[in-house]
Amino acid sequence: MKAPRNRAVRSAVIRHEHLSKQGILERTFTFAFRGLVYAQIWEDPAVDLEALAVTPDCHIVQIASGGCNVLSYLTANPKAITAVDLNTAHIALNRLKLAAARHLPDYAHFHRFFGRANTKENIGAYRRYVRPYLDDTTRRYWEGRDLIGRRRISGFTRGVYKQGLLGSFIGAAHLLARLNGVNPKVILRANSREEQREIFDREFAPIFDKAFVRWLTDQPASLFGLGIPPAQYEALAGDSKMAVVLRERLEKLACDFDLRENYFAWQAFGRGYQDAPDASLPPYLQAANYQAVRERAPRVEVRHANFIEYLKTCPDASRDRYVLLDAQDWMTDEILTSLWTEITRTAKPGARVLFRTAGAPTILPGRVPDAVLGRWDYHAEESLDYTRRDRSSIYGGVHLYVLKD
Repeated sequence: MKAPRNRAVRSAVIRHEHLSKQGILERTFTFAFRGLVYAQIWEDPAVDLEALAVTPDCHIVQIASGGCNVLSYLTANPKAITAVDLNTAHIALNRLKLAAARHLPDYAHFHRFFGRANTKENIGAYRRYVRPYLDDTTRRYWEGRDLIGRRRISGFTRGVYKQGLLGSFIGAAHLLARLNGVNPKVILRANSREEQREIFDREFAPIFDKAFVRWLTDQPASLFGLGIPPAQYEALAGDSKMAVVLRERLEKLACDFDLRENYFAWQAFGRGYQDAPDASLPPYLQAANYQAVRERAPRVEVRHANFIEYLKTCPDASRDRYVLLDAQDWMTDEILTSLWTEITRTAKPGARVLFRTAGAPTILPGRVPDAVLGRWDYHAEESLDYTRRDRSSIYGGVHLYVLKD
């Protein structure tokens, strides 16, 4: 199966003429984004679940991304989840995870497949237990070949979290660190927050003062591996140099949370989940949640669709929770208005919208008409608290809006 072209992604990202500098960057990003970007989603589900306050009658609509939070939200026992995405690789990954949750024989197989994701036994488990339950499109994707001829499903024998655009970006960051004499895994040996701080200040912080690193991070294309398009690069940088912003975000990841409780840090510094009985894991991969995720997986519908176009098919006042990730950073004012018009039309009383931004402030005031945005309460204090506690540490802001009564 050839790599998907993702025309919907192009329409979402491209705003400038072909031969302009921004136009070239946008088209380069779109080319990079056409395959797998996130093998693991980088939004903290613990924060999400608290902010969303999911109840058993909730119908959640969310951007699928790598699927971790789709399955993790099942632990809150919602009535239904509709996961939409423009990226066909993400759609295939979500459907694979759901089929595996339902049909692998036990937690040990499930954890090996997605918690370790680097053993040859996963191929046999895929063929015996998962493959028969995949739709043709998803099966063709995983059994199709990547750019160097390997079947995509074989990524689960080599470490799937090292795959995709983000996995490659983290690998390149590790190489850059090693070229500067630093093994990123050194911080994972820290036994306390104080020791984490000492290691970061001594080993990592000086890298961002290097002239080459400052130059490299000033190039918008250098952050394509984080899934950051040109428009979002500008929002992330703000009035600061990008090297300063990235240092601050990495510092939060390395120092603000106990590493034993932060699987995002293990992915960033160790390129996989910690291999220990008490390892920090996404909720869907925790043994205590396995049975609930398995039983509730049929409640999830995965759609290759535009978020707005999906909402246009929904009745008035029919949805309860909306999770937009950071997609709004990509959007023009016109698209934002269309999105929030549809969210407002389809939202039940008390509905909640959760999203993230590259910069700290909410991006909606002044861009979405007051007639629409005025129907929502922005929970500013809670949003600041969620931002502080988001262990992924990538985003400048986590934002919660609640529909007024």
